[in-house]
Amino acid sequence: MSAPSLEKIYNDYYGKVKGYIMARVRRRAEAEDIASDVFEKIVRKIDDFDEQKASVSTWVFTITRNTLIDHYRRTKPSEELDENLADETELDEELLSSETLSELADALQHMPEQLRAIVVMRYYDGKPLTEIAKIMDLSYGAVKLRHQNALDMLRRSMHPLDE
Repeated sequence: MSAPSLEKIYNDYYGKVKGYIMARVRRRAEAEDIASDVFEKIVRKIDDFDEQKASVSTWVFTITRNTLIDHYRRTKPSEELDENLADETELDEELLSSETLSELADALQHMPEQLRAIVVMRYYDGKPLTEIAKIMDLSYGAVKLRHQNALDMLRRSMHPLDE
């Protein structure tokens, strides 16, 4: 049997591939770039596809997983994180203006206590992450990562259908 058409693969899998990537990188532009890389590899490797070895979906998601691994290796931070870096990913005005405060409160209630405490200290009390790290007796890096996780949880909770 011949290889599946590229158009069919794209139509059947682009949304799934992008969703899979979005769940791991959480930035739309970055996910779109990685998804483009995935489909570029699919185009280059379509002649190597062997239906005797794997289904189309297995083949596509293996390429997706490997592309994500390559992405993480290329972008792996090698230095101490800068506190100002969080400004790009903090709660943006769209999040606060498009959702009611009750929805935000509900999303916060569903967060683990430690993550909720970081969000409250950062945005309600206006404390910098370095001070929050001292208060919580955690390293700055740990607070930085938990802060990012908390923001990602809020975004997913308040915008579950965004792609």
